[in-house]
Amino acid sequence: LLLTRAMGKLQSKVSFHTTKYRADGSVGQTGAAGAPQQHSPAHTDAVTSVAALKPDLCVSGGRDKSVAVSSWRSGAALRRFIGHEREVTKVTSALESNRVFSASRDKTVKMWELHGAPGPSQHFPGHDLVVTGLAVSPDASQLCTGSRDNTVCKWDTETGECLGRAAISRNLVTHLCWVPGEPYVIQTSEDKTTRVWDSRELQVAHTFPAKQHIQTCCDVSQDGRYCLSSSSGSAGHGAEATLWDLRQTRGRVCEYKGHFQTTTSCVFLPRGPALAPSIATSSSDSTVKVWDQDTAGRG
Repeated sequence: LLLTRAMGKLQSKVSFHTTKYRADGSVGQTGAAGAPQQHSPAHTDAVTSVAALKPDLCVSGGRDKSVAVSSWRSGAALRRFIGHEREVTKVTSALESNRVFSASRDKTVKMWELHGAPGPSQHFPGHDLVVTGLAVSPDASQLCTGSRDNTVCKWDTETGECLGRAAISRNLVTHLCWVPGEPYVIQTSEDKTTRVWDSRELQVAHTFPAKQHIQTCCDVSQDGRYCLSSSSGSAGHGAEATLWDLRQTRGRVCEYKGHFQTTTSCVFLPRGPALAPSIATSSSDSTVKVWDQDTAGRG
């Protein structure tokens, strides 16, 4: 489960043509008693993004242009949404909600209802290039998106209305995540910075010092006190993850060095009663590393 997690907004004017979309249900096959169940793959091409949906469900997006909801207990793909015209780049959801959001190279974001109609329940068009960042508020009422078009947008998920749009030169967005219980959104960029956005006015509240390499991903601790960012790199240069303090100091706390190629993802791991705070990182060097959050020692 932990490793799965680690590897895991303009008024809509597009008319809804439900015949363009379909949702396929698939049921896992039951084998002989005690034999492992065999299930068809959730996707027919590379999986590009994965996120938690419920304690026993995850949502994924792929190059096959589809979004899949799967049980990570059984491995069965329970629902599949088809509708994007190009590959899905990011997926997310508000935990414990029935709403799934997907971003795509087709420059749009779509919202799907887990138990709803086959087609998307809302469209969010408006970006000029591939959508590369996606974050939903904890109550699923607002959505923030980012793109390689240098913009970040905020949307009303009920109406599809764009509530704000902000552009920063050379801000090629790589990832977005919402701070739990706060109106703030963390954003990483190809300009090597990590920004904190105040979603209320869609303004930058803070920019952490630029790193030496592109920032590829970000995550926020459940208590909202820290955020992580990960760096591109090669041949042992760069490729670190960085822990930032979101409180008053807003400084760099720790770096996690050990990958030899780009660190593609970083995540805070759930805490257990006898477990030290830990993070996990994945890399283009084909490894996943688990770190002690406070000491940067690898588990």
